[in-house]
Amino acid sequence: MLLYELCPKAEEQGLDNLPVRSVTDDTRELEAGDIFVCIKGNSFDGHSAAAEMLAKGAAAVVTERDLGLKNQIVVPDTRKEYALLAAAFYGEPQKKLKMIAVTGTNGKTTIAHLVQFILQESGRKCACIGTAGNDLCGGKIYDSDGDVPTTPRQMILFGWLAEAVKNGAEYCVLEASSQALAQNRLHGIEFEIGIFTNLTQDHLDVHGSMENYYKAKKKLFKSCKKALVCTDDKYGKRLYDELSIEKRSYSITDAADYYSVNIKCEPASVSYWFSSAADEKSFPVTFAMPGTFNVANSIAAAAACAEAGLKINDCIESLKRFKGVRGRCEVIYNGDFTVICDYAHTPDALEKILTAVKSFTKGKLICLFGAAGERDADKRPDMGLVVGKTADYAILTSDNPRFEDPYKIMAQVEKGLDKTMILYCSVENRYEAIEHALTRAQKDDVVLLCGKGHEDHQIYRDEYQHFDEHEIVAEIMAKKNQQTENKE
Repeated sequence: MLLYELCPKAEEQGLDNLPVRSVTDDTRELEAGDIFVCIKGNSFDGHSAAAEMLAKGAAAVVTERDLGLKNQIVVPDTRKEYALLAAAFYGEPQKKLKMIAVTGTNGKTTIAHLVQFILQESGRKCACIGTAGNDLCGGKIYDSDGDVPTTPRQMILFGWLAEAVKNGAEYCVLEASSQALAQNRLHGIEFEIGIFTNLTQDHLDVHGSMENYYKAKKKLFKSCKKALVCTDDKYGKRLYDELSIEKRSYSITDAADYYSVNIKCEPASVSYWFSSAADEKSFPVTFAMPGTFNVANSIAAAAACAEAGLKINDCIESLKRFKGVRGRCEVIYNGDFTVICDYAHTPDALEKILTAVKSFTKGKLICLFGAAGERDADKRPDMGLVVGKTADYAILTSDNPRFEDPYKIMAQVEKGLDKTMILYCSVENRYEAIEHALTRAQKDDVVLLCGKGHEDHQIYRDEYQHFDEHEIVAEIMAKKNQQTENKE
């Protein structure tokens, strides 16, 4: 591909029409013939490396100011330009797909997978990009770990969209993270529908305040034809009032465009009546993921698909056939006691999952959890407080400490636990913590493993260590059952 074809601004600014190999904002990735995009981050400004990148053979550098370099392309916003370049490099795949985005603090993954499931049950091929893996309709699932966040960087994202198009996808549903929106990774994509779930404390280490966090989420809807908003959430109500695009509301507590009545929670499911104000009809639903928050998630997914043109009764029937999402209120052992694995890692998510599980626990509720390193330290005491108020016994352990001292992280969480009357212990080694939980569990108890969910690793410093709680629980229970048999 030639430079002018990829970036008309280069011709306007008088650069030579050189061949382009790829586009990057990472100095470590750059090879001869690449366009280097100068991004100013928190700790490094790519503009400082522009001359060096040209010396390494870059075809051009994209900057936000005149650096006096021969092969520079000056633009108002390099982050937005990076998205436009990535889209152009891969042939504008976003224009060949009907795009649906989900944003909010909690519920994104479940809703995204549900939307994909409903669309595919209706015969539409749908890609799904998000936290629990990236399905591009080609049989291979790409992980969202390490260098690939929930919403990927521009070249990965548009490359995946191009792969989805090649694989015959008609739709793509993706999780839109607040960081991705703030960094304009989705710039240039027009969404058929944007879904807003809720907003609770998270990522304040990135955004600084809840107001900035809200504004980052709100950016999505500047690129949406239609909005679907949960008005049970105070930020959702605010967003709904502020939006001027076509919009629909959904709720589990009040009348809305889509809402639920007669919710009944069971240990492995939830049932309710799905109501559509426009159709003036209600439909019975039994959904295989417990908890009232999953009522909201299932309503959002069915409503989004109905707004995309599917028949509402077909959407409801698909809800009934959905089997769940890995690591989202997932039962991974069911014997004398039950073990549930969930990704909850914020105070709000912990409160929701604990309340849901508590409602059907006949014995004691044992909660194992930890707080991640280098992620919004202010929420750690609140996590402890929520667990302490709801669980019967807590086991505090490590999540992904990264470069932080895990014991210092745990001490911050303990400040919240100590404000409650709960009996708890602290076991830094997560394997030993799980072993302790499964040894302590009695008949009719529920062990709730929070924080890891779908993840199959732990991060210590910059090392990814294999750690799959599905495998670990199976291993410990097999060992425990064998010991019981030997005694007999």
